[in-house]
Amino acid sequence: MKLPIYMDNHATTPVDPRVLEAMLPYLREDFGNAASRSHVFGWRAEEATEMAREQVAGLIGASAKEIVFTSGATESDNLAIKGTVESYASKGDHVISAVTEHPAVLDSCRALERKGVRVSYLPVSRDGLVDAGDVRKAITEKTVLITIMMANNEVGTINPVTEIGQIAHEKGVFFHCDAAQALGKVPIDVEAMHIDMLSISAHKIYGPKGVGALYVRRKNPRVRLTPIIDGGGHERGMRSGTLNVPGIVGLGKACAVSLQELPDERKGLLGLRERLRQRLWADLEDLHLNGSLEHRLPGNLNLSFANVQGDSLLGALKDVAVSSGAACTSASVEPSHVLRAMGVQTDLARSSIRFGLGRFNTEEEVDHVADLVIKQVKQLRALSPSCEMAKSSGR
Repeated sequence: MKLPIYMDNHATTPVDPRVLEAMLPYLREDFGNAASRSHVFGWRAEEATEMAREQVAGLIGASAKEIVFTSGATESDNLAIKGTVESYASKGDHVISAVTEHPAVLDSCRALERKGVRVSYLPVSRDGLVDAGDVRKAITEKTVLITIMMANNEVGTINPVTEIGQIAHEKGVFFHCDAAQALGKVPIDVEAMHIDMLSISAHKIYGPKGVGALYVRRKNPRVRLTPIIDGGGHERGMRSGTLNVPGIVGLGKACAVSLQELPDERKGLLGLRERLRQRLWADLEDLHLNGSLEHRLPGNLNLSFANVQGDSLLGALKDVAVSSGAACTSASVEPSHVLRAMGVQTDLARSSIRFGLGRFNTEEEVDHVADLVIKQVKQLRALSPSCEMAKSSGR
């Protein structure tokens, strides 16, 4: 076992060696511009790009012509949300989202609000789930878009997107889904799930950073987007700019690997997560699981450790890469907006740690991390005044 141990795979993943191998020729000899159609260098780049388009589409049940390459899920979210609202402004000015969305979605919605668009932010349950019934109730005659993530990046909760998609299509409203965290971890079929736009990012599925894609439905219904980047009309006019051919090849290969290995990888990740969870539960008291255990990404474990400060625990977990559920600002440490929306108490929200297990983690690493967490939590609690107060009050 090598140190440090990486368990922050929701933040980013290492590039799979098979992905890197596929990319290298397009950083070396096949370096052409995919838009250069007068010579072999451009033809090879275009051919590689189109193969990657097929590979991405294959993972989500789409057609290659419905894949638009972007710089990542953040750009895809911006294009889907802003592009839809602008393109269909004559039909309505109302968007439905949720309070636990990624900032790429929330900030896009706030930008629209500054332009007069109305946005409804739906609440979530204590498990972090959006209620499809709330979506139905929020739809008005002016609603043009519903944007709800498939799986939450902090607590791993998987939303009922198929049901939401059915409601959206029944009401004639477009449905966009941020699937950056779900892709490659759970099966996705945009047709069966009634999804009109889907945002993905390569670096969450063992591909390179700085590249992603947006699925845009071509029929039943056809989605038309107003571009947010102008200049050259690339990607059928939806996203101008010279294509990142090596990155796109990497995204395609990452999707191809995920399609082949998803069932086994999903089972393996779930086993590692449950091994870690059960080890911690057996040796520590006052542990709180954040999010749904049933509707959850297989590699996600978000826990709050009562009477322990999250930043102190992070500092004590030397040689282990995990993340805190708290977002640090220059003046203070504010609890995660996701945990607050779920009704998690402030002190527990500040003690949360997210373990993100991935393809290259092992049982040996899980056992080492479990031993270390148990040891450090016990030591920190022994030094904690709040822990002593809790004991003396019988809590």
